[in-house]
Amino acid sequence: MPIATPKQYEAMLDAAQAGSYAYPAINITSLATINGALKAFAQQKSDGIIQVSTGGGQFASGLGVNDMVLGSIVLAEACHRLAERYDVLIALHTDHCQPGKVDSFLRPLIAETARRRENGQENLFQSHMLDASELPLKENLDLSKDLLKECAANEIILEIEAGVVGGEEDGIDNHDAPAEKLYTTPEDMVAVYEALDGLGRYMFAATFGNVHGSYKPGHVKLRPEILKQGQEAVMGKYGKEAEFDLVFHGGSGTPMEQLRETLAYGVVKMNIDTDTQYAFTRPVVDHIMKNYDGVLKIDGEIGNK
Repeated sequence: MPIATPKQYEAMLDAAQAGSYAYPAINITSLATINGALKAFAQQKSDGIIQVSTGGGQFASGLGVNDMVLGSIVLAEACHRLAERYDVLIALHTDHCQPGKVDSFLRPLIAETARRRENGQENLFQSHMLDASELPLKENLDLSKDLLKECAANEIILEIEAGVVGGEEDGIDNHDAPAEKLYTTPEDMVAVYEALDGLGRYMFAATFGNVHGSYKPGHVKLRPEILKQGQEAVMGKYGKEAEFDLVFHGGSGTPMEQLRETLAYGVVKMNIDTDTQYAFTRPVVDHIMKNYDGVLKIDGEIGNK
């Protein structure tokens, strides 16, 4: 079916919040990974989210072009065409965009959706992420407010982040982030609500010790109760309608009981990238290791592709 409309996407998130479940948000970089994600959603009979990072967009544009906006548009347009062949509802999202790339990545993509809407077409992307967690909270929220207004004018949902997700993703390395930055406080969550309420629909990537990448058990100290405490602080002051739509980043290796616990605290979107990268590369490595002599074509012999 066609990619979700803005209203359908909002209904998806509302249903997840009401039903205490979250949508997988799978990063893609190519036609092969788009097809893999769509097939997986269809096999599981699950609606979901497909997302593109700045690096993924850059890669998709071709190494001779390196244009993250062009590549993201190409990937999104491919998703629009291919999703029509599947009986699941898919929304499109862009992943972490730091402040230094707002004018060269986010705003051009918002402008592309605005252009499409003027021509009677549906939105290119249904949501975008601003990751301004590197900034002091007030500066983060000032930029978030500006972008949320721009997104809302085009029925786009904005995902924001306060606190830092540790580890490394898409070239952004937060391995050395101070421990206290890995945990969003209830006061931070109240400040986010007070700054953004009424400006448009948004999702919030609050941090609770989560780390990008794959780590040995016990290395990552998750504290899901931080999400509960933050939600309680906001709803205690502003009522049930103030409950956040939360996003879980850096979930690789998380015990299932902790994953389920976050659902009870308002997580409606769970990002998946590291695990699918391994799912993509491991069969390739396995084939090469098992057929090493054959994959190198020798003159006069038939190679094993």
